[in-house]
Amino acid sequence: MESYKREFIQFLEKAGVLKFGDFTAKSGRKIPYFINAGMIKTGDEIATLGEFYARAYREKLGDKKAVLYGPAYKGISIAVSAAVALSRDGLNVPFFFNRKEAKDHGEGGVFVGYVPQPGEEVVIVEDVITAGTAIRESMAILSHLEGVKVAATFIMVDRKERGKGEKLAMQEVEEEFGFPVYSVVDVYDIIEYLEENPANAEHVARIRNYLAVNGGKA
Repeated sequence: MESYKREFIQFLEKAGVLKFGDFTAKSGRKIPYFINAGMIKTGDEIATLGEFYARAYREKLGDKKAVLYGPAYKGISIAVSAAVALSRDGLNVPFFFNRKEAKDHGEGGVFVGYVPQPGEEVVIVEDVITAGTAIRESMAILSHLEGVKVAATFIMVDRKERGKGEKLAMQEVEEEFGFPVYSVVDVYDIIEYLEENPANAEHVARIRNYLAVNGGKA
């Protein structure tokens, strides 16, 4: 495993973002581990998270100056921190996020921050994709922006789960909307990390059993 992947998983675990137990995902599936960006709660933690996203952005998109979109609520802090990290790395990109309910006074509207213009590209930054539900919600919101194209989506962890059919959720999203989905790590990286300590045997077994039922086919 690449060192940065191990560092990222260790960071997620230490920050309480990565937890093991019994949880329910947005898709409704019962899952044995949970990725919750809402547990990021200090300046150091959000700065570190932003740096990992910025690294992934640079590796995949280079100097492309896209607009970062962070879906409310967890995506907001990710978009802001990633934009700050990219700025420190010499790439100044705008960002925006949505309101859960459209504002009917003041400047109004559903978006806060930079509003992409026709011809500009957007990069969605999310925490995870399970069945692709959250991405489809984001695409419905972004469809109100005329002439704007989504270039890519970046997430913390690819769960390697099936989407609405038998294919991987990320593959379904890519085929449905025509843009790539990148992750810093995937569930098999987490399994490899856990297997380094025999005390994690139960977590590994539960995750593997879950993937046997809910894993997608590439």
